Amino acid sequence: MQAIRCTHLGAEAVFGWRVRRLAAGKKGAWCHAALVAHPGSCILELSGGQRRGEIGFGRFLRNPAVTVAALSAAAAERTATRVAGRDILAIQDTSEIVLGGPKVRKAGFGPVGRGGFLGGVLLHPVLAVDAISGELVGLADIAVWNRDTQNELHHAKRPLEQKESRKWLNGTRRASDTLGKAGRITVVSDRESDLYEDFALKPVNVHVLIRASSNRNLVNGCKLFDHADGLPEMGRMTVNIPVSPGKSARQARLALRFGPVTIKRPERGMPSPDLKRLPQAVGLHLVDIREVDAPKGVEPIHWRLLTSHIIEDFGAARLMLDFYRKRWIIEDYFRTLKSAGFKVEDARMTDPAGFMNFLALAAIAAVTVTQMLRARNNPSGQPLGDAFDPDDKPLLIAICKDYEGEAPTERQKNPHPPDTLAFASWIIARLGAWTGYYGKPGPAPGPATLSRGLRRYHEIKYGARIATEIV
Repeated sequence: MQAIRCTHLGAEAVFGWRVRRLAAGKKGAWCHAALVAHPGSCILELSGGQRRGEIGFGRFLRNPAVTVAALSAAAAERTATRVAGRDILAIQDTSEIVLGGPKVRKAGFGPVGRGGFLGGVLLHPVLAVDAISGELVGLADIAVWNRDTQNELHHAKRPLEQKESRKWLNGTRRASDTLGKAGRITVVSDRESDLYEDFALKPVNVHVLIRASSNRNLVNGCKLFDHADGLPEMGRMTVNIPVSPGKSARQARLALRFGPVTIKRPERGMPSPDLKRLPQAVGLHLVDIREVDAPKGVEPIHWRLLTSHIIEDFGAARLMLDFYRKRWIIEDYFRTLKSAGFKVEDARMTDPAGFMNFLALAAIAAVTVTQMLRARNNPSGQPLGDAFDPDDKPLLIAICKDYEGEAPTERQKNPHPPDTLAFASWIIARLGAWTGYYGKPGPAPGPATLSRGLRRYHEIKYGARIATEIV
């Protein structure tokens, strides 16, 4: 795959797509670069206010050679080179992209939300995250679809390929293919993915870690939840629970239980042909996590995790808890893509196919902002190359020197090594009007600040490129 270099409106990027030459030319690279430099959903703004650019962007998104699958393959190929030898979590989840009511439905967007009154599409990314450091490495897959047909066959009788729930197994398989060079792959997902097929059909080079939602039958005659209640407590630990909508950050004291389980194949009233072909039982390990002494008025945490990893001691159980808690990274990613940065739900596009391509582009670009947010709070040495190109480093160093020369105190100087993403995040945040202080007297930079800083950085980079060409 040949990389494509382009400059437009203060943005320069190296990006490639496995699509035909017309779609994979300068216009395609410009669209990705514009989204990184101008996070948002207004096509006119992304085009720098130029009608010509707006038309070009629209034509690219509607080109039949441009597909979500091709954009996903390009992002996955770049991620595949970064994961070699690493312990990787493939974190997957689905987010509804709500675009409006009756007018949106009439334009061809399928139902989302309860009742099907609202229209939109669904996004299902698979994020590659370093299992130890929590660094966001990149995208392993992106799936976008529009609910445009009604299947009359009862859900229980449908083959797996006709069910929307196939997204979980598809994501696992894509992680298996894309992240194959990793030292170890663990696919992490929440309760919606607690499907027998996801355990029975997982690829051999992948482990799964899924929060249980079904009180499954075990081969020993017990129910899963009753069996978990009977396991002995093996240890306790205290964890920090981050802030979430309607809930404050707090500490929680957790008791861990664990042990092997063998779950039986479900015997549904109208089993599908796929289910009948699956093995009658699957061996897994259960990690039961429950909060003790929860504050008054707070619902205690109780997570039951099913995994293909072998859990023989408290350290292994604690590691599974740590893996599962990293699933929240995808929630931060969704916020960056929706309310906090790119605001894709504010897009005014009437063509479902074009919007799905736009959403895939935005999903790729939102990784950069999320990476810098992670580096801001986790400066563990994630390499600069995970988010920036090699020729960005000299310019970043030059900008950093300007800011450090103006800094009145040592606390306002960049504390990070130049080869790390944290180094770049500090500079981008300063360009976004951040004070340079971590903690008091000002807050850490957020998505809006980093998005603003990225825009300024690409304008500076474009100016530097033009100045070099003139000289």
